[in-house]
Amino acid sequence: MSGTATNQFGRLARFADNVLPLHLLVGIGIVVVGLTLVTPFALEAFGDNAFMAATIPAGLLTIAATQLAERAPDRRALWFVFGLAIVLRGYALWFDPLLSSDVYRYVWDGRVQAAGINPYRYVPADEALAFLRDGTIFPHINRADTAVTIYPPVAQFFFLVVTRVGESVTVMRVALLGCESVTVLVIVLLLRRMGRPLTRVTAYLWHPLPIWEIANSGHVDALMVALMLLGLWIALAGHALRGAVVIAFSVLVKPYVAPVLAGIWRPWDVKMPLVVIATAALCYLPYLSVGWGVLGFLTDGYLTEEGIRAGNDLWLLSLWRLVFGEHQSDVVAYVVLAALILLFKGLSVARSSHRSIASTLADINMLLLVTLLLLSPNYPWYFLVITPFVALCGSAPTWVASIGALLLSEQLDWDFYIPRMVTKSVLFGGLLLAWAFMAWTTRMQRTADTGTSA
Repeated sequence: MSGTATNQFGRLARFADNVLPLHLLVGIGIVVVGLTLVTPFALEAFGDNAFMAATIPAGLLTIAATQLAERAPDRRALWFVFGLAIVLRGYALWFDPLLSSDVYRYVWDGRVQAAGINPYRYVPADEALAFLRDGTIFPHINRADTAVTIYPPVAQFFFLVVTRVGESVTVMRVALLGCESVTVLVIVLLLRRMGRPLTRVTAYLWHPLPIWEIANSGHVDALMVALMLLGLWIALAGHALRGAVVIAFSVLVKPYVAPVLAGIWRPWDVKMPLVVIATAALCYLPYLSVGWGVLGFLTDGYLTEEGIRAGNDLWLLSLWRLVFGEHQSDVVAYVVLAALILLFKGLSVARSSHRSIASTLADINMLLLVTLLLLSPNYPWYFLVITPFVALCGSAPTWVASIGALLLSEQLDWDFYIPRMVTKSVLFGGLLLAWAFMAWTTRMQRTADTGTSA
């Protein structure tokens, strides 16, 4: 009888260890699907606050799902996780872009280049481009009469290639989903190489930020992230210069990913900076007919429009001003200090003696979080750059920043507008608290380990 009881207990234990987590994972998946299904209609009916009310809980549920997936049978869990991720993206793709019109500019830039015109030369509303206008893309282009394109050359190459397949928003978003598939593949490869459960990819696949900002809004950041991770994979495989070239391509999609290069650079290695500079020069070469105009709207208007020149939307500087008031040249002082912080942190990462893949990825993750804190961007899609690291590193600060970024979906044209300073304080204040908590737990663990060894 005792043997029978032991066998029954063992079967129950195996059920609890394997089947129960899978069932709970399925349950969470169903809730995530429900939240995703209602999100577009909630946005349409009640505004962007309702969008946040649906997406942020989905992000929190993804944390629980990632933990459960690690305890569930690998093969079954992975099939379910990937299947549901495809469904969620297909659903988001079904709707027109909800909170951003940037993808229309991508299609326009591709069309302009196909006509043999430099996309940095004319604003879309210029009469020289009148023959390219239509009723589907042109009316939705933001800043059509004030800004030439802001996007760097690798993004422009991508726009040209994709629009040769089809000049539509759907084709562009599908292409960006293709970039996202590269991101997912590299995440899986890196997890396998680090010996970590492949089910951790749940953290990325179910995260609402890439679902809505890539599958629905179609942000080119998907290309940037794919190139960044691919470059890291190549560099970590022992081909640092080749990896640097691919990461340079990533920087030429969105420049704020540049600190990643510090993770694969070694001090006094002059080859890598020269290779990166040469890569940038070659990519800009086809567009140099407009001279400094290749910098597009970035230097002419974007820094002003986003409150960076005035410092209004730099969160840390805004906090300083609340306490000490605004002073002349405080923006310059802030930019110099921020640059020094990034330089010091980058050199610290480059000189690190801990060169395992896990530690390198953790250092790069930290660099990107510091960059986002210092830049404090106004839009959630800027935080796509850290979403792969919720799967690769899984740190609390990364979860807080990536989910908190959804608070930046707030738009000015809705009632109950929450001031940007408030949403950024919740987001970045949460990030700082998460860092403090992580430092405290690490210190407590070291103290406990020291006590045990003694």
